[in-house]
Amino acid sequence: MAAGTADGTTGTDDAARRREQRGWYFYDFACSVYSTSVLTVFLGPYLTAVAKAAADSAGFVHPLGIPVRAGSVFPYAVSVSVVVAVLAMPMVGAIADRTGRKKPLLAAAAYLGATATAGMFFLDGERYLLGAFLLIVANASLSVSMVLYNAYLPQIAGPEERDTVSSRGWAFGYTSGALVLVLNLVLYTGHGSFGLSESEAVRVCLASAGVWWGAFALVPLRRLRDRRTAGDAPPAPGAGAVGAGWRQLRATLKDMRRHPLTLSFLLAYLVYNDGVQTVISQASVYGSEELGLDQTTLITAVLLVQVLAVAGALGMGRLARSHGAKRTILGSLAVWTLILAAGYLLPPRTPLWFYALAAAIGLVLGGSQALSRSLYSHLVPRGKEAEYFSAYEMSDRGLSWLGPLVFGLAFQLTGSYRAAIISLVIFFALGFVLLARVPVRRAIAEAGNPVPERI
Repeated sequence: MAAGTADGTTGTDDAARRREQRGWYFYDFACSVYSTSVLTVFLGPYLTAVAKAAADSAGFVHPLGIPVRAGSVFPYAVSVSVVVAVLAMPMVGAIADRTGRKKPLLAAAAYLGATATAGMFFLDGERYLLGAFLLIVANASLSVSMVLYNAYLPQIAGPEERDTVSSRGWAFGYTSGALVLVLNLVLYTGHGSFGLSESEAVRVCLASAGVWWGAFALVPLRRLRDRRTAGDAPPAPGAGAVGAGWRQLRATLKDMRRHPLTLSFLLAYLVYNDGVQTVISQASVYGSEELGLDQTTLITAVLLVQVLAVAGALGMGRLARSHGAKRTILGSLAVWTLILAAGYLLPPRTPLWFYALAAAIGLVLGGSQALSRSLYSHLVPRGKEAEYFSAYEMSDRGLSWLGPLVFGLAFQLTGSYRAAIISLVIFFALGFVLLARVPVRRAIAEAGNPVPERI
């Protein structure tokens, strides 16, 4: 019997739909390696070392004549990449909506990002500008591709199975991240036996993430199919698409004003999630530069985070069932604040304590994000799920430049990574206060949704 899709059509049989879902999982499997191996583990410390090699006697580099501390290059580049992604996403999203052809756009974003990542093999000597440029291109491409990837979910899974399909994709991503980190660890620790220097081993690990991304992206690109509905407009010029994308976002945000409590929750989430993302992206830099930890310790710590994030998400899900999602998230934000305080006080060259900190991060990482998404879903008016989650994605990306910027500025002004890491407490403290002020039961009722017994 034909299975209905999210848009009400029944033209795709069950076997074909399952095949398409399995293909969809593999994009997470392909690109998550970039997030773990490149962004979280290797690139931050390595790009910082390259920038230091190019720095003057005072520790500054001078891109475009602007004095920048070498240690701030990586967080600044991450911040710029997010701004570029936010400028590109409305245009790409509008073109995809108007033409119904997401797959060519997904391919373009995926292979631009994969190529930039593979190009990091040539990042050596004093080429910090090349490294910053490749990071900006790869990170922005990943963000754009994830918007297109997520947009397939309502088309390949009905409402009753969407949570399961989404969770499986997430699990595929964590699996690939952990698998490749193990391979990276083998290569890095045994680089001499492979005839490689330490720098060459790092560059091979960086470039291999791009090759992995590009290779496994072939699976979803072969299995996913584009759909055009009767309402699709003809392809529009790029400028028109940009305008349409921003007009749609403005229209959704205007509609959100009729649901101020939903908007209040979204603001709280954006603030504390920016803190989460910044801790993850800057932890390796802090570990290597401030705590003097070697790359092997950093890799194994991130592996620990990967494994415990799954267990933490399941555990926090059980807590939410007994204590409510809001209280559980608030508890996780308190734990995040304690993690930063402990990180600030962590003595240098103590791998055991760094592992303990990584374990704590893993236990709250997956759960705080998963519960935030599920809680937000209760606050979305019925029939407007797609546009509200589109605004959620856009707004999330739109603010996630602020944390790396604060981290980079704190180091720029003080020269201390400890000051930079403790500066992120403001995101969790402010997010806690904003979330605590949201009456979620009333917010759910005002959105026109049934209020769960425990929320």
